[in-house]
Amino acid sequence: MARVSFSRVSKSYPAYFRPLHRLRELARPGGARRRAEIWALRDVSFEAGSGETLCLIGANGSGKSTTLQLAAGILRPTQGSVEVQGRVAALLELGAGFHPEFTGRENARISAALFGLSGREFRSVWPQVEAFAEIGDFVDRPVRSYSSGMIVRLAFAVAVHVDPELLLVDEALAVGDHYFQQRCLRKVHELRSERVTIVFVSHSMADVQALGTRALWLDGGRIAAEGSPSSVARRYLASMNARERGDAEAAGPKQFTGEAGGLLAAPPGIPNVDERFGTRRAEVTGISVLDPEGVAARALAPREPCTVRITVLAHERIAAPNVGFMLRNHLGIDFAGTNTAREGVTLEPLEAGVQMTVDFRIDLPDLYAGTFSFSPAISDGGLAGYEICDWIENALALPLERGEGEVYGYLHLPCTVEVGRP
Repeated sequence: MARVSFSRVSKSYPAYFRPLHRLRELARPGGARRRAEIWALRDVSFEAGSGETLCLIGANGSGKSTTLQLAAGILRPTQGSVEVQGRVAALLELGAGFHPEFTGRENARISAALFGLSGREFRSVWPQVEAFAEIGDFVDRPVRSYSSGMIVRLAFAVAVHVDPELLLVDEALAVGDHYFQQRCLRKVHELRSERVTIVFVSHSMADVQALGTRALWLDGGRIAAEGSPSSVARRYLASMNARERGDAEAAGPKQFTGEAGGLLAAPPGIPNVDERFGTRRAEVTGISVLDPEGVAARALAPREPCTVRITVLAHERIAAPNVGFMLRNHLGIDFAGTNTAREGVTLEPLEAGVQMTVDFRIDLPDLYAGTFSFSPAISDGGLAGYEICDWIENALALPLERGEGEVYGYLHLPCTVEVGRP
């Protein structure tokens, strides 16, 4: 069973003040050290078991790539221990080990051998690798003649076809053209269904929520948050927004907790609170979904209108209020969302103590039957730059009734069919 476990892992790199100091230390190992220690990771502990997809998120320099290199065995921890079980395929610096004078086929054979495949095993999987990479006759040409995209295609194709039990992915899905990215995502989903353990680094929160079963946010080499991909991603984005505004006090996501340190109990007007963050200069005080008759809906109906009603209250003056919501499906993936700014509606400044209600009238498409949740929010500012005042995770959840026709995928696209004759 594949497994990766970090136990209180820290990793430091020496930073010498002068090149001569490094030489002196090599010549006299027991002498005085003239260097500083740069800590990439500090006291990091987590575990990913069989079939899990753990997504690592965080700003550049937060320790994500170092974590993957430790899991791959490229680096050793300065403190703590790393345990890895199962055949590892690492997509760290794709194509970094390719020899420019060797052909693509020859480099693929060498890479497969490094992953532990015998010559016979490589020959058996080569047709699938070649078909996945889709680089044509270039496969028998020197790699120095490849574009960067072609190198990525071949490297990824090899890594995912060596029958890995543990797959380490560092931003590999952010490169290549759109067709290749879609192909990679499908392959990762396929590996997930085969119970392959995946540790995945990405700056794309959509990919994190689509692929992850759990997320871990690294900040300055330490774990800032761990939990469901949706929850951790929202906290991370809130923190990034605060840092962009240069608000030191709000740089960390504010969590509104109860006396016991757990999640705040849902206040009147809010059916549920999974998590809540923001500056709280204004807050969401109510959310409801109304049917065409204006009555609170107990279920959503496909191809019928409904109204999402959000009530907010200002505690301070909000110069440019923006009210909206995110709709999530049963997997916790952001399915659709909107806000007043997105719809071209400019709201008047909201003074302290003033309450406002915003209605979003929407026509639901023909969706697959399931449960959908609404996460309301109010912010101060436009689409380009804003401050989150209050965001409530999964404040309201409603089932969607099954429609009359079949829905293939997530929704049925409204369309008309015309048949022509020659």
